Amino acid sequence: MIALKIEVLGPGCAKCFALENNVKQAVQQLGLDAEVEHVTNMQDMLKRLRQYRAMVTPVLVVNGKVLSQGKVPSVPELVQMLTTYLATQVERAGS
Repeated sequence: MIALKIEVLGPGCAKCFALENNVKQAVQQLGLDAEVEHVTNMQDMLKRLRQYRAMVTPVLVVNGKVLSQGKVPSVPELVQMLTTYLATQVERAGS
């Protein structure tokens, strides 16, 4: 199983908390062992936004890869995103 570090970057608005909640539900549905961190500290958030070259919050980052920004994907959409992400990681590990 691939270890997942999931970051939600956002200033603490309703959309950011909705994304965090949806991510946690998707992780639970998939039975994943993942660390979910919601970064709301402005300095930390701005540093990471620059690092990931993201422009619009909320931002969803999985193991350093931006999967979504500027929107709140539904739980089913997040399940699909995470499943696709994990499949690509398994393919890379097998290569």
